[in-house]
Amino acid sequence: MIRLRPAYIAVVFLFCLSLAGMDPSPASADNPFSGLTHRLVTEGFASERIQALYEDPGSIFETEGVALFFVHSEARLNYGQFAVPEAIERARQYMARHHEALTAAEAAHGVPSGVITGILLVETRLGTYTGNLRVFSTLSTMAALSDPEVRRAFWQQIPPERRISPDRFAAKADAKSAWAFEELKAFLRFTDREGIDPMTVTGSYAGAMGFCQFMPSNALRLAVDGDGDGRVDLFSHADAIASVGNYLRHHRWRPGLTRDERYRVILRYNYSKPYAETVLTIADRLGG
Repeated sequence: MIRLRPAYIAVVFLFCLSLAGMDPSPASADNPFSGLTHRLVTEGFASERIQALYEDPGSIFETEGVALFFVHSEARLNYGQFAVPEAIERARQYMARHHEALTAAEAAHGVPSGVITGILLVETRLGTYTGNLRVFSTLSTMAALSDPEVRRAFWQQIPPERRISPDRFAAKADAKSAWAFEELKAFLRFTDREGIDPMTVTGSYAGAMGFCQFMPSNALRLAVDGDGDGRVDLFSHADAIASVGNYLRHHRWRPGLTRDERYRVILRYNYSKPYAETVLTIADRLGG
């Protein structure tokens, strides 16, 4: 995937604006994140810190990755791949390797090891596929779409064959830019709390991160330290396992739930019926 450095972003941005027949304003043409930086400072983030983050060479306008978010379709996902014998065997091996962490999570949160393992299998293939996009850039790009000029330039950069209708795009951009701004604030607070460099965290094209693919707002509220080192690292198996257990317990998982009740709790993790059914099927085959 091509990454544009900040020095090139302005050139690309101006070119895209000219294609769209717009007169670029200095703020959005020179820096698509200028309005966003102002909003973050208004929200109480230190101006020097925000400026330094957006001047970092790793801070990019992530068009290619974010564009995937606008064409995502649950119906096209192949959840069946996670319930085949080979995948179940890998999950069993994972449970053996991380028996201590899974047992501790079940004791603390009441969530069976098979359910936690099932979620990690579907989310990131047990931590082996976590996404390679910088979460900071992904969320910043989505949040910046609240600016009409940024939005129009973004639209121009999406290949025509991958575009949804203009009306659907506008409606989705409105909703997702507001959502992404909240997630961006949570991400900055989470990384600050845990002493993590925001520029080092990678994740999905939606901004989900770690082996358990938590969005930053969930990481801030519900991620927990599973290995007792005094910090939360969602790229640690023990922390990811404990955090999945804590998340499900928060959403009313209790021992003794019926299958239908379990299904409804798992939907809180990812509101997809095939997803929830797959996790339960995996858990059944793993013995819990």
